Amino acid sequence: MPDKKLTDDLDWEDVRYFLALGRHCSLSATARALRVTHATVSRRVTRLEALLGRPLFERRAGGYSLTLDGKAVFDEATAMDNAASSVLRRLDESTGLSGLVRLTAGRSLAEGFLVERLDGLRRRHPAIDIEIIGDVRLLSLARGEADLALRFGKPKNSELAARRVGTIAFGLYIASSLRYGSDVATRLPLIGFDKAGDSIAEAEWLARHFAGRRFSFRGNSQAAQAAAARAGFGIALLPRYLAANDPRLAEIACDKPLLERELWLLFRSDLRRVARVRAVADYLIELFRREGPRFLGSSEFLDGRAADLADIGPSRARENADPDLRQ
Repeated sequence: MPDKKLTDDLDWEDVRYFLALGRHCSLSATARALRVTHATVSRRVTRLEALLGRPLFERRAGGYSLTLDGKAVFDEATAMDNAASSVLRRLDESTGLSGLVRLTAGRSLAEGFLVERLDGLRRRHPAIDIEIIGDVRLLSLARGEADLALRFGKPKNSELAARRVGTIAFGLYIASSLRYGSDVATRLPLIGFDKAGDSIAEAEWLARHFAGRRFSFRGNSQAAQAAAARAGFGIALLPRYLAANDPRLAEIACDKPLLERELWLLFRSDLRRVARVRAVADYLIELFRREGPRFLGSSEFLDGRAADLADIGPSRARENADPDLRQ
């Protein structure tokens, strides 16, 4: 009888919040992932602990750590979550070319390229709904927080399917209104990421090739950096797809090997059987193949070269191979 009462009182939403906190280990990260407030996360977890009559977390200065009881509950709850996800995926397989597909990508790629090119997908599959998440949050494909992800860097060490969809070339840009000569690359200050973005490939390239140079502007997105370059703050390292056709920006010569980054499409292998996800993935692969010259820049276009596709199938792709979504 007590067991039945306990089961009757259990709120599965509390379990979901508990799982999220166990995975993210901090209230702030969990709140961002679930799009709720810190107080909501804390209240849900506290209520589950009160129901079970034992603490599930140790509250430490560095974050939340599962207790022994918490680890046992976490394992059981994870198994339940996986079973529920399996049921939902089976239902998904029968929905055909309709329903929601969630795609996560870097902000500049999402807003500066993808959105305006999805009209062809809408016309081809009008019953498929698209949600694009282009921000700094790290969304997990394994936990169903997104269906598809566009990530920089060659993936490894995971069980996701992955396909390389292109190579993105970068250039150095300044405001086209500035007067400049051959010394511009050594004279003007730089534009780059804030300190939290020091590990991003673009920031590392600037630090390596322009060590000690002044940064007149820092921002946490390439859209902000491009705007700063247009405003005359200095030199920005930008992807050519974002800057090459902007009349307010001018590319300057560089005597250093410019940055190139591989772009990969990632998704769970089991989603291959979900028609709407497969349809969106196929459209994205086709789109990046067609737009390859735009990503490589004008010189590559004149050479007739485009981004190649290397399908590594159900790879051992590490979902967070290069997880930063601030691009």
